[in-house]
Amino acid sequence: MTNSGDRSATGVQGSAGSKRRVMSQDRRNDHDVTNTVNVSDPAAVRDAVHELFSETFPGASFDKLWLAFYDFERLFTGRFPGYRGCDTTYHDVQHTLDMTLALARLVAGYERSVGPSERLGARRAQMAIVTSLFHDSGYIRHKERDRDFSNGAQFTLCHVSRSADFLRRYLPEIGLSKDVAVSSMIVHFTGYELDLDKIELDDPRDIITGHLIGTADLIAQMADRCYLEKCRDRLYQEFVVGGVAVENSTPGQYMVRYKSGKDLLAKTPAFYQQVMRERLQRKFNRAYRYIEVLYDGQNPYIEAIRSNITHLVRIIEAGDWSLLRREPPFFLGIISAVNDLETLVSRQLGALAGKAVTNDNTLLMPI
Repeated sequence: MTNSGDRSATGVQGSAGSKRRVMSQDRRNDHDVTNTVNVSDPAAVRDAVHELFSETFPGASFDKLWLAFYDFERLFTGRFPGYRGCDTTYHDVQHTLDMTLALARLVAGYERSVGPSERLGARRAQMAIVTSLFHDSGYIRHKERDRDFSNGAQFTLCHVSRSADFLRRYLPEIGLSKDVAVSSMIVHFTGYELDLDKIELDDPRDIITGHLIGTADLIAQMADRCYLEKCRDRLYQEFVVGGVAVENSTPGQYMVRYKSGKDLLAKTPAFYQQVMRERLQRKFNRAYRYIEVLYDGQNPYIEAIRSNITHLVRIIEAGDWSLLRREPPFFLGIISAVNDLETLVSRQLGALAGKAVTNDNTLLMPI
């Protein structure tokens, strides 16, 4: 993983009230929406989050967050005791770091937007950042418990619950035992294993924290400069291995939701409409708007998402898939992961030959 020369935390305008476009037109593939932070580099994101945290909570200690970033890097690169490292090509190191930076920005924007009684405070913000760093830890295979599995994508349908289990074990190790109950619950705002409307927490601020985490997870990945290519080439493969693209509904019967990476992309505009309406606006109460406090009313994440979807619709209408030609780098913890996943996908799709297969037009959330 490379380091970024520019580690600006927010990319906010230099002078008060100034107006300029905050979504860079010459953005690099491994940088955030403002092209100021290398979101493939844990140290760069840690420094950016530290700057935001220090500005928002003057005097608050960053020690536990520093340790969490250190352990995140060890976990995803295969150096954390007992774990193999990241081998999911879509849900990789860059995704988590990008999401964590977005979460820190949302927290900073929220704290500046509400009154004293509604603010999250430093401790809750700390918990939110740690939760975001490990929200996809459920994809990481344990060397002993997961010996029967060959890729983290096999946990697609249960990875959030696995992440909650990891947080329950990990938080006490860094002195955050008191946050276990809330953290292991709000991580579910990043997934679909629980009905979010039925999540009950004693403090309304914990629910808001969940909204911020769920929002960060969605807007960071959909605003990725290579989101479309990653959906076609990487997320589809994870969906195959995870039993999402093709579901073995009954013995000998298979339902196909996504025939290919292109088919997944063809259904993404409908997903965008659904997720914007149901998740970002209704379930998460338009929490994405708190980003705008940092950028003079602009929202670089929403701008980037709309740009991606507009480009995708243009491609679908023209039928010219050659317009998707970006080649984003991989940021994984297992060197052979790319080839191993491709082999696993080929094997699973090949096993469907001659099977009873039906098409299912049910729209699943491609995240």
